[in-house]
Amino acid sequence: MFKKSFIVILLIASVFSAGASELLIPMDLSQTNHLKAYGIAYWVLKQNAKVDWLLNYRGGSFAVPYASALENECKIRGVSYEVIADGQYGAILAEIADPEKNMDLMKLEKAPKIAVYTPTSKQPWDDAVTLVLTYAEIPYDKIFDDEVLDGKLNEYDWLHLHHEDFTGQYGKFYAAYSTAAWYQNDVADQESRAKRRGYAKVSRMKLAVCHMIRDFVFNGGFMFAMCSAPDSYDIALAAENTDICDVMFDHDPQDPAAQSKLDYSQCFAFENFHINTNPMFYAKSDIDVTFGRTVPKDLDYFSLFDFSAKWDPVPTMLCQDHTKTIKGFMGQTTAFNKKYIKSSVLIMGQNKSANEARYIHGEYGKGLWTWYGGHDPEDFEHHVGDPPTNLDLHPNSPGYRLILNNVLFPAARKKKQKT
Repeated sequence: MFKKSFIVILLIASVFSAGASELLIPMDLSQTNHLKAYGIAYWVLKQNAKVDWLLNYRGGSFAVPYASALENECKIRGVSYEVIADGQYGAILAEIADPEKNMDLMKLEKAPKIAVYTPTSKQPWDDAVTLVLTYAEIPYDKIFDDEVLDGKLNEYDWLHLHHEDFTGQYGKFYAAYSTAAWYQNDVADQESRAKRRGYAKVSRMKLAVCHMIRDFVFNGGFMFAMCSAPDSYDIALAAENTDICDVMFDHDPQDPAAQSKLDYSQCFAFENFHINTNPMFYAKSDIDVTFGRTVPKDLDYFSLFDFSAKWDPVPTMLCQDHTKTIKGFMGQTTAFNKKYIKSSVLIMGQNKSANEARYIHGEYGKGLWTWYGGHDPEDFEHHVGDPPTNLDLHPNSPGYRLILNNVLFPAARKKKQKT
């Protein structure tokens, strides 16, 4: 058995090292399927081979030593590629190494193990991250409160927070959906789980989950979140020493002095925000800009910042795209009010005219986190119960590309180029 495994490893190594040519996967406008191209990069990593990520070269292209198996996989998945001679690739690397060029080489070395924090019960909305992971054929595991509280996060490199409300207010859907079966089932399921785990309230269980996720990031994990998860996560951490849930959420009144007891030092991204204490109002705080927002759909765009690839490789990698202007999209949390973002947080995408941030990033301990406003990059106003987006219709989505940049991020290690 050992001998067979050893032979397989040798064959894989020879396939990805043989020959004097490279397979280049361009990520500029010539690419027919940007999203599945990330899946190809992940597939190569799963074969224990390495991928060169060419930052800012033709939209953030990938390069791998040529192999017929790789070429066939690109054909099967409909991903554009170019076979180039070793000398041509050397010229590309020399161009990238030029100090006058805002480009760099990032080595992707190991396929990250991915977890998505999501309930096992069916919710009446989909999730952009799980949609694009499935479309790109990148494998992931589903975990929820029990797995997190049992310490399972240590088994993963990258964690995505599904559209959860970590404050224990069930998305503040009470006014609109309290009589809906899915809402009632969700409340019953979460209350049962909290009781079984020894917590008096769902909000206290969710706070414990937040602490476990915080430890995961502190110890070197990568955390990504969209829509309602980012702001509700920080609100839950800030409200550790008070009760912001009203009686319909946790069976007792909220603390009337809750606002004054918020501890912003516990938050990853936000400070000085104000919670919304009206249980019948959808918003949880003024971090989110959805309510009162006056940006019309045809003018709703946000811009990605340019970073120095050689000096700031992390945000450069997270912003790889074939365009710097991306159409906006709404969500339970659409975007983040810039006046409540901590100065230590890096804003990577913004709608400057509306003073809102769409794409932010930061460090915590040894780990990193990235938060992305909005629900679905290809559905401007996604409603509860709407069908999931068909990504076959959006294979070149620049908004979805930002998600997949984050998926590959844990595989990266910056290396000096050969000249």
